[in-house]
Amino acid sequence: MLPNDPREPERFELREGPLYTFEVDRRDFFLTLGAGLLVTVYATEAGAQTVAARLHLGDDGITTVFSGKVEEGQGARTEIAMAAAEELGVPLSKVRVQLADTDRTPNDGLTAGSRTTPGTIPAVRQAAAAARKALRQPSEWTILGKPQWHLTAREIATGEHKYPSDVTREGMLYGAVLRPPAYGATLESIDLDPANKLDFVTAVRDGDFAGCAARTSYAARKALETLTASARWKTTPQSSTPTLFEDLRAKAKQRVEPLAGKTHAAEFRTAYVQHAPMEPRAAVAEWSAGKLTVWTGTSNPFSVRDSLAQAFHLSTSQVRVIVPDFGGGFGGKHTGEAALEAARLAKAAGKPVKVRWTRAEEFMWAYFRPAALIDASARLNAQGIIESWQFINYNSGTAALQTPYRIPTRQEQYIPCDAPLRQGSYRALASTANNFAREAFMDELAAAAGQDPLDFRLAHLHHPRIRAVLTAATERFGWARRRKEKRAPNHGIGLACGTEKNSVVAACVEVEVDPKTGAPRLLEIVEAFECGVLLNPANTRSQVEGCILMGLGAALREQIEFENGRLKNGRFSAYKVTRLRDVPPKLDVILLDGTEEPSAGAGETPILAVAPAMANAIFDATAKRVRALPLRAV
Repeated sequence: MLPNDPREPERFELREGPLYTFEVDRRDFFLTLGAGLLVTVYATEAGAQTVAARLHLGDDGITTVFSGKVEEGQGARTEIAMAAAEELGVPLSKVRVQLADTDRTPNDGLTAGSRTTPGTIPAVRQAAAAARKALRQPSEWTILGKPQWHLTAREIATGEHKYPSDVTREGMLYGAVLRPPAYGATLESIDLDPANKLDFVTAVRDGDFAGCAARTSYAARKALETLTASARWKTTPQSSTPTLFEDLRAKAKQRVEPLAGKTHAAEFRTAYVQHAPMEPRAAVAEWSAGKLTVWTGTSNPFSVRDSLAQAFHLSTSQVRVIVPDFGGGFGGKHTGEAALEAARLAKAAGKPVKVRWTRAEEFMWAYFRPAALIDASARLNAQGIIESWQFINYNSGTAALQTPYRIPTRQEQYIPCDAPLRQGSYRALASTANNFAREAFMDELAAAAGQDPLDFRLAHLHHPRIRAVLTAATERFGWARRRKEKRAPNHGIGLACGTEKNSVVAACVEVEVDPKTGAPRLLEIVEAFECGVLLNPANTRSQVEGCILMGLGAALREQIEFENGRLKNGRFSAYKVTRLRDVPPKLDVILLDGTEEPSAGAGETPILAVAPAMANAIFDATAKRVRALPLRAV
């Protein structure tokens, strides 16, 4: 287990990476880059001065931007290049971006929480403006604000791009790691001799860690079979899916008194979900002259560097972590398990070692989006206005916990639990659960008050940006007209809205519910989104569409099933993410350019509205309230 393991979601969601004063030898820097001007912008945070951005303006006319952020498909590399080119007044082709190399880039912290746009981009612009002596406004932009494809789109489309799993080194071996039979199991004994007697195989054990390295991945897996045969494990009873939510309530670390005088209450549940990135975890580790270099896919390179240094009793200057643009993370790659495993095996073998997790390993041993149990209750007055509100989240976290609606008396609280599975960050964190429960509950309150769901929200909503996206989505969808029209059997419409990470979203949907299974099919979605000034509209639209489809998977089917510490559906044939057939025939994205607001990230908030809007549409179609994800009208 790596240090800083995100078992406790509250701590993990709010925790920032350690701050460092980034230092680099200028002579070495110029030997690498050539002559030119080096521009560094410093920021002061928590009493420590850190590098916020660094640019090198080469004599060859090429500007190189250095950032500790990573590219995992969200468009960070392109957006950073656009910001530098805009402020320098040069073509985009004259800008290069070096990301996530702990020996060469500043420590920009964790790539998560949609913080690259509001945090890193202004620093890059300031560094570029320092070279050009100006910081232009959006009305003067010629590159930012215009659609731009990913800088590496051609390489990705043609297969030329090298992901972490593609990295090779001279003399490299392939590693395989022994996995426990269940969560909570500890390794009592193992015989390494049969594996070590195989040709060109190195087997090692270090506490609960055991694995082997060989010339090919096939040979490594065959050697692993001998380790598995001799391993003896101690297991303990674990939780199972059927009792999950009862277990969470029983193991809550605090008890809450129910709301007095409540007129309506409901319990909401969201399942454990796996990130299921296209590229499972992968790492290559190489030891040379007492220094460890690791190539891996992680959203947190400096934290992984620190974890490796701690594990092997090295100084941080003896560890280098390089992060190639990798194949997706969605909040699931903040840790560096594969890096640590590869480094252990490489140290034992005396050669570089590559560890690539299988899909089964990624399902079982990567952390999950936390399951959530949410108690919501409210008191309505005679005029149908909410007077009091209580909203308690068990286990999943604080993101979007506070309601954006105007309610005089509110209690909103997150209560951690002793969770049965390893859990951590996910796209939009706990806001997926909190916004689902809140927006579904708001529909229930609207029905109790005898009001239209849109009118009820607007009566409680004084947030001008949410009102703007809600108005845009409902007008494009034709909400007022379609509420009055007679719908086909088992067809319903619904809406939802929300805010997180200083951006806002609203969606209207139409669904068709299968009368036999209760499963919904999304027929249409209109989603309006605003995240301040748009830096790259094409990438923002892609982020919104990606969020809709990812949110659709969790709404329709995604649910980790487990029994006594073992997964029951840890494979794509059983755990079904969004398929092409799930994409609705009508998908309409409205981007509002919030020129009065600073630019915020677009990679998370658009996911919030899909599931609650569908839940509310199911009620419209069947008169049955749905209070759990995945959605079923039962």
